[in-house]
Amino acid sequence: MSESVDLKQHGDSVYVYEAPVRIWHWINALAILVLCITGYFIGSPLPTLSGEASDHYVMGYIRFAHFAAGYILAVGILGRLYWAFAGNEHAKELFFPSFSKKALLGAWHEILWYSFLVKEPKKCVGHNPLATYAMFFMFVLGAFFMIVTGFALYGEGTGMGSWQFELFSAWVIPLFGQSQDVHTFHHLGMWLIIFFVMAHVYVAIREDFMSRQSMVSTMISGWRMFKDNRP
Repeated sequence: MSESVDLKQHGDSVYVYEAPVRIWHWINALAILVLCITGYFIGSPLPTLSGEASDHYVMGYIRFAHFAAGYILAVGILGRLYWAFAGNEHAKELFFPSFSKKALLGAWHEILWYSFLVKEPKKCVGHNPLATYAMFFMFVLGAFFMIVTGFALYGEGTGMGSWQFELFSAWVIPLFGQSQDVHTFHHLGMWLIIFFVMAHVYVAIREDFMSRQSMVSTMISGWRMFKDNRP
């Protein structure tokens, strides 16, 4: 968990996010965008087109894009988990949030800050405590849930004997009861991810303006820039 930054110690900029983290972030964002759009149409298909289905193959392309983005998401998460151990101290924050008293108090302060109930934010080098909790519980656990349930559904198509079926479908579908239940929870998981993305984008842009520390540009350059507290 990132400590509140001491500007006297760090100066006005700190290198936070290494290149593998930044590359993964933007590829992952694109994969999630494709997954959400295609997942929506898989759950709510387009109106039937006239003529033979083989002349259009619209849903086939949508499903292919969904499956391809799903593989990218899964491989990316595994790579990102590896980098949590291979990268710098900030690379670990996504997977290993702190539940110390200081971190919990820091998260509470962020809740008050986002609610416009305190005037000054705490400037952090990496993620603030509340962001760390949101990333872990909504994105990391949510992504793992979507990967597991997604491959379980995919394994139904690849059939018995495939690694997707043996590793996922064989136990996930019985755990939920039936295939349709897995579909339902997978679809609900999509809306959880969409809600997270909306909140994530809003907070990142808001912090750029209000907390006087860079957020969006940090995930491009890797450097977190700190400004003075003048309005």
